[in-house]
Amino acid sequence: MKIGELAKATSTAVETIRFYEREGILSSPMRSQANYRVYEQVHVDRLAFVRHCRSLDMTLDEIRVLLRFKDAPDEDCGEINTLLDEHIEHVVLRVRDLRALEKDLKTLRCMCGARQAVKDCGILQELTQASRTPSDRHKRVVGHVHGAHR
Repeated sequence: MKIGELAKATSTAVETIRFYEREGILSSPMRSQANYRVYEQVHVDRLAFVRHCRSLDMTLDEIRVLLRFKDAPDEDCGEINTLLDEHIEHVVLRVRDLRALEKDLKTLRCMCGARQAVKDCGILQELTQASRTPSDRHKRVVGHVHGAHR
């Protein structure tokens, strides 16, 4: 199949497929005489696996580790267990941060209870004041990489 067909079969953008190829996540397919990429079922299966891992919020580095083990089925899976344990801990931290974010936003929303002139908007005033005095509590977890969850 051509790249457009692979994209449709896996609900993946063509540019994402090309990105995964450049990153070594998806192996480069053979090319036709007209130099079109020619994908096979193995590409569909691998891309579906990658997409599912991404839906679980796994990083490309985490997926690379999983793919390495997927390609070596006789190896011990201890590192996979560790990877997932670390990923779970990361998710727990993100949930905590998201709850704190929700609380902050609700507090902020209470700063302006009625429609009024923008110059009197408590939300904008609070955002302006907070932007002048950054605090550690406003730093959020933005990403994760295998081995960085400790």
